[in-house]
Amino acid sequence: MGKRQHQKDKMYITCAEYTHFYGGRKPDVSQTSFHRLPFDHFCTPEGVVFDLLNIVPWLKKYGMNPSTGEKFDGKFLIKLNFAKNSEGQYHCPVLYFVFTDNTHIVAIRTTGNVYTYEAVEQVNIKAKNLRDLLTDEPLSRQDIITLQDPTNLDKFNVSNFFHVKNNMRIIDPDEEKLPLMHMSYLPMGSRN
Repeated sequence: MGKRQHQKDKMYITCAEYTHFYGGRKPDVSQTSFHRLPFDHFCTPEGVVFDLLNIVPWLKKYGMNPSTGEKFDGKFLIKLNFAKNSEGQYHCPVLYFVFTDNTHIVAIRTTGNVYTYEAVEQVNIKAKNLRDLLTDEPLSRQDIITLQDPTNLDKFNVSNFFHVKNNMRIIDPDEEKLPLMHMSYLPMGSRN
């Protein structure tokens, strides 16, 4: 018998053993049903972000907020101003952190400028200097809108939005013409 016969016996469970053998793996079902919002374009005062090309036809047809189902007017949309770095990535203009899916992103209601929450917290909230970091316009705590918060994912889950739950959508004019084009290629006897 050698000296190292029990060398692989460990007094702990490794991460790989836990996830594969002891039930530590989380089911993938919750990840597939979760869809995150993009964090650019226009936003509502609650922080829900929309693309202008999609929200304008929606407001013309339904006149309500697609995320909540409440009556909504387009004049309350806030245009977001993002800074881009030399690689074309969105980033915070103060701390130069690149925005990712795990970045806490906020916008200022009065100017629409977008920053990381850390920049606003350090320079504005802790220092009690409530002014926009780029334009120096005065603001209040209520003017800070959260666009993305990695600790509160339920607020920005698209699958919980009113228009998704009720299967409401705007049909593109090109998509409306598509079935008519297919009908024109059918023989005369098969058209109904």
